[in-house]
Amino acid sequence: MSNTRTAWLQIHLCVFLWGFTAILGRLISVPALPLVLWRMLAVGLVLLLLARVWRGILRLSARHLLAFLGVGVLVALHWLTFYAAVKLANASVAATCMALIPVTLCFIEPLVTGRPFVRRELVLGVLVLPGVALVVGGTPQEMNTGIAVAIVSAVLAALFTAYNKRLILRTDALSATALEMLGGGVFVLVLSLLLAALPLAPWEAGALLPLQQELLAPPAGRDLLWLGVLAVACTLLPFALSLVALRQLSAYASALAVNLEPLYAILLAILILGEQRELGLTFYLGAAVILAVVLVYPVLLKANNPDSAAVSAPKSLT
Repeated sequence: MSNTRTAWLQIHLCVFLWGFTAILGRLISVPALPLVLWRMLAVGLVLLLLARVWRGILRLSARHLLAFLGVGVLVALHWLTFYAAVKLANASVAATCMALIPVTLCFIEPLVTGRPFVRRELVLGVLVLPGVALVVGGTPQEMNTGIAVAIVSAVLAALFTAYNKRLILRTDALSATALEMLGGGVFVLVLSLLLAALPLAPWEAGALLPLQQELLAPPAGRDLLWLGVLAVACTLLPFALSLVALRQLSAYASALAVNLEPLYAILLAILILGEQRELGLTFYLGAAVILAVVLVYPVLLKANNPDSAAVSAPKSLT
């Protein structure tokens, strides 16, 4: 099996596992900020127990070390907005809005990694937009705020995906994952401490923040169980595996594959959460348009240039 085909299988396994993240975000009762805080710190601290991770970190220059930590901040901001969107709208809507990642990446990735701009990618990205419009039209008006937050989350995801593509050849996937989880976790921890010190918090008990006195409270009971599943099966494994796949795929190709995540999320949300009662037929037509674009891309890629999804030389950070 070719390296590129193996990478495609790896990224699709990641997408399947990521399909559960929106569901778990709905099942976990704590708001977005503590959810992301404990998710990132748990994964980062577990990885630091591995000698291989330390070896990879120690081989990095100070510049690249700071770069991975900075990407972790982008990951944290993406997850904060994503889980806020899940709670402001629902799991299906938040996951479907991630289809805007390739549209953003077709502009961002050439700037970040130095690879040529591909007009075909822009065309396919634009074809996703009618699907997103149908999704918006098929949701209740009170979910509009959640949709807007989800769109911001998609832009943040495009940014950290492009920078991961640029950086991943600098170290192994587990070391990169550890640094990004710790960088993002420390950022959210500092943010939590700052918010906890404020005398008033108008956003208390919202989708993003809990009550002040609960900002740093660790999850318990069923929340702790679901958070463990989220950290290991839906974060540690797919995040590290996706970085391995990025060695062979362009960031755009991997992101377009990630558009299958809404399909898994929608099916799981119907089976587990019964969300079909909240959404109209227009929403599902939009999701079908997005899925069709995802399926067309690999066919066009193979027909035009079998090697076009291969890794391109990253820009130097120096």
